[in-house]
Amino acid sequence: VMASSATSVAPFQGLKSTAGLPVSRRSSGSLGSVSNGGRIRCMQVWPIEGIKKFETLSYLPPLSTEALLKQVDYLIRSKWVPCLEFSKVGFVFREHNSSPGYYDGRYWTMWKLPMFGCTDATQVLNEVEEVKKEYPDAYVRVIGFDNLRQVQCVSFIAFRPPGCV
Repeated sequence: VMASSATSVAPFQGLKSTAGLPVSRRSSGSLGSVSNGGRIRCMQVWPIEGIKKFETLSYLPPLSTEALLKQVDYLIRSKWVPCLEFSKVGFVFREHNSSPGYYDGRYWTMWKLPMFGCTDATQVLNEVEEVKKEYPDAYVRVIGFDNLRQVQCVSFIAFRPPGCV
């Protein structure tokens, strides 16, 4: 019979000391070149009160046709499937119940089928125009769907009804 030899393992001693790391110490009076960014020119975002926030890019003014084309082109180059959805309300709401449910505005109505095989951003914008003609008082959003991972990767509002900000 062979005796098993036990090996002892040292117990966990905690994290290593940081005493060996270099430390730079500055006095609180030497702030050097502190800047509040006053000389930087940035695009002003919309005010935070009184304007409903939707999907990605909702903090910006409505996208121009050229900007929409660029966003949809990015979506297609990322190998995502474009899909259009529309809703007359455009945001999450609860009408008949206080608990979340299927009909509380999170799910919008899909316009036709997802655009599998779409390679041109203008095809998607033509469909957006069709939705606008059919439902002029509805919000329209574009979704980028990754059919390999089965997830929605991007979503943004492509059209807001007149009078909605």
